[in-house]
Amino acid sequence: MLLLGPSRDALSGVTTHVNSLLDSRLAGEFALEHFQVGSEGRAESAAARWLRLAASPFALAAAVLRRGAAVVHLNTSLNAKAWWRDLVYLLVAKACGARVVLQVHGGALDRFVFVLRAALRWPDAVVVLSRREHDAWRRLVPRQNVIVLPNGIDCAPYLKYKRTPSASGEPLRLVYIGRLAPAKGLAETIEALALARSNGVAARLVIAGSGPEEAGLRAMVRDLSLESEVRFSGPSVGEEKARLLSQADVLCLASYSEGMPYALLEAMAAGVVPIVTPVGGIPDVAQDGVHGAFVPVRDCDALAQAIAALARDRAALARMSAACRKQIAGAYSIERVTADFSSLYSSLCAPREVTWAP
Repeated sequence: MLLLGPSRDALSGVTTHVNSLLDSRLAGEFALEHFQVGSEGRAESAAARWLRLAASPFALAAAVLRRGAAVVHLNTSLNAKAWWRDLVYLLVAKACGARVVLQVHGGALDRFVFVLRAALRWPDAVVVLSRREHDAWRRLVPRQNVIVLPNGIDCAPYLKYKRTPSASGEPLRLVYIGRLAPAKGLAETIEALALARSNGVAARLVIAGSGPEEAGLRAMVRDLSLESEVRFSGPSVGEEKARLLSQADVLCLASYSEGMPYALLEAMAAGVVPIVTPVGGIPDVAQDGVHGAFVPVRDCDALAQAIAALARDRAALARMSAACRKQIAGAYSIERVTADFSSLYSSLCAPREVTWAP
């Protein structure tokens, strides 16, 4: 099994997914190998990047043929750069005789409708993260084998630390973990914090991550005089991330679009209550009022009101925290993910039926 994805050291949801499969019990059932694609985790010049792009289809073909890969598991996102690159990889894998699992990690489906109708007949299975995506893809390609396999995580690191929920009257501890990118709604989160504080709500925010929006977000914090309430802690991984989540009350993830964010699964596993937008696979994971609060995309007022409501009702916050942990342990564990992919890989490796003409 050849798994295509970014560098294993890159900080991204797809990297987290690929690493979780490579480190899971699947590696004991199948010969899993990683084939690196994309620029994440690489230090290269523009010329080197174009050279790599030109050579990578041939490198993939060589890897498939040399290693005798039965299945190529292609992890993609529906953005222009990734989709056109991965479409070439799909063609190469099929030309080399491998069966292809095309797993889609979010993106704008409507931008690629005309190309997708033809291209989506080629994979042997299409894996999506949510019921909403499943319905959309089935409408687009009714005869394709479209399967919902949500992400999952190892819950153990997030159960290690004893939670210390903040008491009534103490500032509500907000956290964001992930890339500092425009579509994550961080500008709205900071503005909502300012609105909540202007209405007498005590709350603080830790932003753990890096990315192209960092300078602008820091300037926004200064302009709103929130330097004492907002801390930029840089990227957080592994033990450091688990410790950070154990010290947080609420995850703020006001994204404009998502697949199924690992930050949400990890936070809920740690008992951190999410304030989220109902995009992508998020409504499959969390229920409004049970596990957290849903707010409309780009709605700073609604986000501020949700922060205020959770700051006022710490008993509800505690109930939601317990419900979050139960939800992730029950339905979004790495054990469930590996069992699902084991079944999928086994079905694709089964001998093809041969029909003899009379």
